[in-house]
Amino acid sequence: MKYLIVGLGNKGPEYENTRHNIGFKVAEKIAETLEASFKTTNFGWLAEGKYKGRKVLVLKPDTYMNLSGNAVKFWMQKENIPLENVMIVTDDLVLPFGTLRMKMKGSDAGHNGLKNINEVLQTQNYARLRFGISAEFSEGRQVDYVLGTWNEEEAEKLPERIEKFSKACLSFVFAGINNTMSAFNGK
Repeated sequence: MKYLIVGLGNKGPEYENTRHNIGFKVAEKIAETLEASFKTTNFGWLAEGKYKGRKVLVLKPDTYMNLSGNAVKFWMQKENIPLENVMIVTDDLVLPFGTLRMKMKGSDAGHNGLKNINEVLQTQNYARLRFGISAEFSEGRQVDYVLGTWNEEEAEKLPERIEKFSKACLSFVFAGINNTMSAFNGK
């Protein structure tokens, strides 16, 4: 059985430690746990490993956030991975900082990466793990906020939250979406 975990983010050093790149950070932690290295490939960076006997592909798309769907579709087709074995990790402004919310399906909630994935895959019925980044910005400053770096308090808590999110993704691989949602949501 194969699984595809996609951490959404933007390529380039100027985006590396921004809130919008939390998907990349979670993907990096998963790869580290699997003792897998990222290699440059079609549509991004891919790490391959095994978790409890299951093949796990971890992808960081290099398409920029707004075109993430192309990378997801390519790797699903290339590796023959069914939609129910795909997990998308992304940031979420609506949730308080560090809150974990896993869902089996849902709207894009205004997130351009999810919007593009929905368009390319022609469905909203895929697992997603949302990392709460809160909405601590003044009107009209959303872009600056999501492309901004973590404040001191967030940066201090970030390693523990990234660890929790990577465990939730690997739980999805082994225990399935329902068990993982019960064990991790809101924590």
